[in-house]
Amino acid sequence: MMDRFEDVRVTVVMPTYNEAANLPRMAEAVLQLPLTGLHLKVVDDSSPDGTGRIAEELAEKYNSDGPHRMSVLHRTAKDGLGRAYVAGMSAAVDEGAEYVVQMDADGSHPVEAVPRMLGTAVASGVGLVVGSRYVEGGSLDEDWGAHRVLLSRFANRYARTVLGTKIRDITAGFNLWSAATLRDVDLHSLDSAGYSFQVELKYKAVRAGHSAVEIPIRFEERTEGVSKMTLRTQLESALVPVKLRLKHK
Repeated sequence: MMDRFEDVRVTVVMPTYNEAANLPRMAEAVLQLPLTGLHLKVVDDSSPDGTGRIAEELAEKYNSDGPHRMSVLHRTAKDGLGRAYVAGMSAAVDEGAEYVVQMDADGSHPVEAVPRMLGTAVASGVGLVVGSRYVEGGSLDEDWGAHRVLLSRFANRYARTVLGTKIRDITAGFNLWSAATLRDVDLHSLDSAGYSFQVELKYKAVRAGHSAVEIPIRFEERTEGVSKMTLRTQLESALVPVKLRLKHK
């Protein structure tokens, strides 16, 4: 089955900030996937724990046998997850990727789902495949507290209602995009700097006429490091759907 994707160029964009404990195993897992056209691009925001240096060492290791399988984009400003993704995803498209995957570096997104997401996109021709926690078969780690589960479900229901979208996990951070969709949306036109980037990008893609498919995943709790979600990013995420709806009335 995977022979169908042998020539498909897909780049996994993985933003990092203080992920030194997680990045080596994540890079290994991604680069072991049976996708010959896969490339891993780490976008590091000058992590004080040395994640950027580790990323460079890993890139040297994985590129030593010939194919350019991994690259590192260093950013000097830590101005939000959304800005890091714009930088990494734009670079991936400019470098010729046909599909771009968004993936966290903390292990919460199941690496093994990437071929299934790519297969879905290639077979159906959709511009977006969402790794969804909230479609049938999707699930959350049992270590998530009840308040986090309720907050996540409320955030999705709230954003869906305000924006009038059918995407059940519109806040999902594990997504596969076609390069054509990303060019059409124009990543640099997005306003969101933080986690609300996920919502804004999906909303604008759907408004531009691109179809989305959700496939179920299991979302795991991180085992190393600390979450980057703050009260400020939660407040931004709550305001963005309203701003988007008012802007595109």
